[in-house]
Amino acid sequence: MHLLFATSIVPDGALASGYEIANAAIIDALRRAGARVTVIGFSWPGKPATDPESTIVLGAIDVRTESASPLQKLAWVGKAMLAGLTFSSVKLRVVSDADVRAAIERVGPFDGYILNSVQFAGAFESVLGDRPLIFVAHNVEHRSAEENAAAAGSALQRWLFRREARLLEVMEDRLCRAARFVFTLAEEDRAALGVASADRSAVLPLVTRAAAPTNIKGPRRADCDAALIGTWTWQPNRIGLDWFLAKVVPHLRPDFRIRIAGNMPSGVTSAHPGVKFVGRVPDAQAFVRGGAVIPLISTAGSGVQLKTIETFELGLPSVATSRSLRGIGYRPQNCVVTDDPVAFAAALEAAAADVRDVDGSAFHRRQVRALDAAVGLGLEKLGAVRREVAA
Repeated sequence: MHLLFATSIVPDGALASGYEIANAAIIDALRRAGARVTVIGFSWPGKPATDPESTIVLGAIDVRTESASPLQKLAWVGKAMLAGLTFSSVKLRVVSDADVRAAIERVGPFDGYILNSVQFAGAFESVLGDRPLIFVAHNVEHRSAEENAAAAGSALQRWLFRREARLLEVMEDRLCRAARFVFTLAEEDRAALGVASADRSAVLPLVTRAAAPTNIKGPRRADCDAALIGTWTWQPNRIGLDWFLAKVVPHLRPDFRIRIAGNMPSGVTSAHPGVKFVGRVPDAQAFVRGGAVIPLISTAGSGVQLKTIETFELGLPSVATSRSLRGIGYRPQNCVVTDDPVAFAAALEAAAADVRDVDGSAFHRRQVRALDAAVGLGLEKLGAVRREVAA
């Protein structure tokens, strides 16, 4: 079976975000199942595709809102209004439908589409309806947009997010109805998208690496008490970080050392003397292994938290909100779950004082087995459709 994996940004091997890590895991699973996968989408400027022979690159674009100029942001908003598209999809409209159609024709014969999230599918929806398709819903995007609107700091931002939510809800419904099968990354997202039936959808349990991490023997050296890393410019992550800094951190001892890595939006500060923002780090795994305990602080969004999966794979102690565990059916014994800020702070201090790592390889193996089984269900459904068409 030959599948065309349509995505906003093609893999470049960097795995710099949760979205890219999830994409790599899904593509690997499709190929393990025996499918031939060709990827189509855009690249980051200066970052070539990691597998050029199996990738169709439509152009190089930077879709990050936080790094765009005010003029570029205004242009995106204007184009979105005129086209009736979401803000995220209109960023991809740097090529025409005809360009995308011609690129697809160059792929040669293929059996179906894997529509990876709503951004690319929403930008070029009219081009992608000529073959059976599977829709991969990384999140319930309209729910995330509603939460972003509630947390927005200005009336204009609230209005823009509410507009996104309305358009995304209609688009997600349309894509789910058109799809022969839907993959979600969290169990609760199946019901939220109206595809809870086993004939319509399955959850993809993810991993952050192809092979189980090698457990390092001997005691781990902690450079700080707690380590956090993430794409904080993504609004659901920012909401969680704001909750952590405003509600949890004030209850921590003044000498409790917290290191926060990743691209930080303007205006994020903390009066706690132990908090340090360290920006980008050369080795994300080494950074998180340098924390005695990992705070998992999601309070918004849908889908799965890849940082939770990575923490469990590495066997690191953690304190997690209940939202941080969405999409994950197994919790290791060194993970404490609480949504109460005072209890969260107390659990962090207790875990940092008595560091207890566990073997994460079993968790990784369990995730891979479940991922492969779910992908097999979807491909079986797509294969049945293909046989019906051929008959």
